[in-house]
This record gives sequence, structure tokens and C-alpha cells, in this order.
Amino acid sequence: MSDPIIHMENIKKHFGNVIALNGVTFDVRAGECHCLLGDNGAGKSTFIKTMSGVHKPTSGEIFFEGRPLSFDSPREAMEAGIATVFQDLAMIPLMSVTRNFFMGREPRKGGFIKRFDLDTANSVTMEEMRRMGINLRAPDQAVGTLSGGERQTVAIARAVYFGAKVLILDEPTSALGVRQTSNVLATIDRVRNQGVGVVFISHNVRHAMAVGDRFTVLNRGQTLGTAVRGEIDAGALQDLMAGGQELAELEGSLGGTV
Repeated sequence: MSDPIIHMENIKKHFGNVIALNGVTFDVRAGECHCLLGDNGAGKSTFIKTMSGVHKPTSGEIFFEGRPLSFDSPREAMEAGIATVFQDLAMIPLMSVTRNFFMGREPRKGGFIKRFDLDTANSVTMEEMRRMGINLRAPDQAVGTLSGGERQTVAIARAVYFGAKVLILDEPTSALGVRQTSNVLATIDRVRNQGVGVVFISHNVRHAMAVGDRFTVLNRGQTLGTAVRGEIDAGALQDLMAGGQELAELEGSLGGTV
């Protein structure tokens, strides 16, 4: 088994008297999808921001490719190879797919170039989207004309093209229909097969089970354990997320309808 690309050891994060993360240990390897599951308020957002350089941990250590690192900003994390796709996707709907793909960047053509080369950018955008299973009508179409799943794929393809070694996905399927969700899960599988380590943050056990290699449950800022695919089923993961005994008691009081 390969060494982790990123390893977070006993991470704690306090905001004044509020303990958002309380001893979280988590890692992800190349070519793996490690799902972090938790209900609302579990600490998932704080975890994402700590891993991606938005927050510094109060205590604990982060190792990247075996070396202890402390990121001072999300840009430092991105330059190291940690990319985050948040739920809002950071896209401008009326701007073209190409312009969104290269927002703040320049197309690579033997290295970065000073002048924005639109022809190269269009060609790269079409090719990278094809690699992710999306055939664009034209690279200059507005990104707002794409489906939610296709926009997710643009954001993922953009991160991978610009060198992501670890890709953090923040609830990528939460607002999508069945078909769009299937497209995004297929994209995650393609990215994993390219050797990228994927951190899939979700509260949806079924979606996680479709692509996950390992599963860690976060509850009130603490991890409740990690399981490898095949060692745990969806029901057991759901119980861990919901508090196990509390859910069983609720099911009893409601006649098994939960």
C-alpha cells in the first residue's frame, strides 16, 4: 500500500471556546477516494478549510508527501497540489466554459505564457472535458448553460489540469438529480484512475458507497472510525453518522419508519 499524499494527525481546531475539530486523523493516497461522511454540524466544513489552508489547526500536524507542512493560505495549498471544489464552484454563469476553466490562470503551452492564448485555451478545454466524459457543444458557450453535473465536471477537470494531487470535493452531489449525480460519480472515478487522491465530503452514504475506497465518519468534530470498502455496509455507515443508538430508539418510537 502506498504512502499517503496528505496525512492529518490529531488535528484540533478551536474558535474561542468552541471546539470544531477534536483530534481528527485522516489521510488519502494516490488513486484513492477516501470519503469523509458526517451530518450537518459534524465539522466537515472546518475540516475542509483546515486541509486546504484556509484555517491553521490549533494543534496537530499535517504531512504532505511525508514532510510536515503548514499552509499559510489556500494559494499555498493549491501550489503544493491540494485543490478544493466547493459547492458554489466559483464560476461566472455568463462567462464561457473556457474563460471559467482558465480563470486566474493561463493555458500551458510549453509552460505558462504571458499573453492569454484563446485558441490554445479552447483546445485544452474541449480536450480536458472530453477526457472527463463531457462533449461540449462549443468552448465559448456560457458555463451557465451546462447542467449542474457538467459544471461540477468543469471544476474538477480544471483542478486536475492545473496539477491537483489531492482533490477535495465539498458535497459535489448534494444539489443534483439522479442522472447528473451519476455523471459526477463517473468523473470522480476517472480522476481516481489518473492517480489523484480524492477526498469526497458528503452526508449521502449511497453516493459515497458508489465510489469510495475508504470511509471515515465525522461526528461533532471527532472521527468515529475508518473502514475499507467491503468491511462495512451502507446501513452501518448511516448508523454511525446518525448516532447509532439514538437512531435505533427513534425508529422504535416511530414504528420502524426512519
